[in-house]
Amino acid sequence: MSRPGITYDEHDGYGRPPKRTRPRTKDRPDYSAAATGLVITVDRGRYTVHPDGAGAALVTATKARQLGRKGVIVGDRVRIVGDTSGAPGTLARIVEALPRETVLRRTADDNDPHERPIVANADQLAIVTALADPPPRMGMIDRILVAGYDAGLTPLLVLTKADLAPPDALLAAYAGLGVDAVVVEPDADLSRLRDLLAGHRTVFVGHSGVGKSTLVNALIPDADRATGHVNEVTGRGRHTSTSAIALELPPPGGWVIDTPGVRSFGLSHVTTDSILAAFDDLAELTEGCPRGCRHDSTAPECALDTAVARGELRPDRLESFRRMEKVWTSPASWE
Repeated sequence: MSRPGITYDEHDGYGRPPKRTRPRTKDRPDYSAAATGLVITVDRGRYTVHPDGAGAALVTATKARQLGRKGVIVGDRVRIVGDTSGAPGTLARIVEALPRETVLRRTADDNDPHERPIVANADQLAIVTALADPPPRMGMIDRILVAGYDAGLTPLLVLTKADLAPPDALLAAYAGLGVDAVVVEPDADLSRLRDLLAGHRTVFVGHSGVGKSTLVNALIPDADRATGHVNEVTGRGRHTSTSAIALELPPPGGWVIDTPGVRSFGLSHVTTDSILAAFDDLAELTEGCPRGCRHDSTAPECALDTAVARGELRPDRLESFRRMEKVWTSPASWE
């Protein structure tokens, strides 16, 4: 049927129908009132969260879709929704990861551009090293120290198996850095170590077989961390801890994050400035350096050498800093 003044053609009625989808809203859910907690372990897409508040049961959670590919790691503080009762068979959702204060990272090697975050929000790094069985590897210790300085963590050297070898040489090697050190023997009194851990979030890092899990079990009797032995042929430990886990210390409190043993520690993410920032006294002195100064032993007119000559800086302090700086500029060596 035609109408006056209007014409039709043969294609009328076959056009694409108009879109009826609702316009995308810019509003996002508000999770500011959601429960918060600490991620204490991660296992195949399931996150165990320790909710804030006394007496709350541990919650198993999955990551919400809106977080996308953003990683959530041990030590992250998160917001959770859904069933947060912690009852068997329940599953909550992590909807937001709160900003991190610190992140300890490593790379597979010094040429790998991809950073691998180990733990978030720690404030102290305990480098656990056996004095024997397996023997200490200063290259590895130095590299972990550099990663700790880069992350802004306070380092702590924990020397185990002191019944098998004396600690004097290793203690002397790190005296110039001003790093606290604790020497322990089997069944020894751990009161000084407890004092250094109290009130801190400390990540334990070191080779396999050096006694990290044994220490954790002694500090937290119900931790029940698996322990292993050292291979008599290779001198290396067997991986007994397969994933990182955060454990709460008895009063006066604090947290310990036990991590799997490492056999390499790449530092491709580290810069000279981040190392220098960890040495407040040296950073101030380098303001007198010429532009582009690398602060190493070959740098002409480096203000750090001038400070040593004037008695303003201990030579061993400068030597220790330059050893740290050399660690990440030299080829990887942790044996």
